[in-house]
Amino acid sequence: IWYFNFYKNQKMMDLLKKDTVKRVDFCLKKFKKNLKIITLNTTARTAREAANSLKCDLGAIIKSLVFKSNGEFIICLVPGDKKCSLNKLKKILLKKDVSMAGADEVKKYTGFSIGGVAPVAHLKKFDILIDKSLNRFNFVYGAAGHPDCVFKISYKDLIKITNGLEKEITE
Repeated sequence: IWYFNFYKNQKMMDLLKKDTVKRVDFCLKKFKKNLKIITLNTTARTAREAANSLKCDLGAIIKSLVFKSNGEFIICLVPGDKKCSLNKLKKILLKKDVSMAGADEVKKYTGFSIGGVAPVAHLKKFDILIDKSLNRFNFVYGAAGHPDCVFKISYKDLIKITNGLEKEITE
C-alpha cells in the first residue's frame, strides 16, 4: 500500500510541475490566493470523465472551446451537459463563418492541448464568452492545463478572472 501511495503522490507532484499547469496555478493565485489545482487519479480529458472523477454534475464542468472566424479566435466556456450553438455564436459575433479551431491552432494560441484547455492563462489574449446556464451551479470546474488537473471556482469568480461576457450560447 505504501508503494501505491508513494506512486500516486509522485504522479500528482509531477503534474503540478508541468509548465501549463504552473501557468494556470500562477493565474489562479494572482486572482485569489485560495484557488488551487486539483490533481485527479483518473483522467478528465472529456467533460464526462471529469464529472465522473469529481463525482459532480456534468453541467458543472466547464468546456473551454476555441472557435475561429476570419483569422480571429474566441473562447466559449460552456457547461459539460450542453453544446455550443454555432448559429447563436454567428449572431453574437455578427459573422457568417464560425468554426471550431483545429487542435494545432488551439495549442498554438492557448498553449494548451485539447483536453486540458483552461479558461484562463492563455498564451494570447482572447475574447471569452461564458454561457449563462453555468450560473445554475455555485461552483464549476475548469481544466487546469492538463487532462488530469482541474480547478474549482465560483461562477461569479469565473466571470471576473476571465473578464468573460455572459451570453446564451448553448442549445
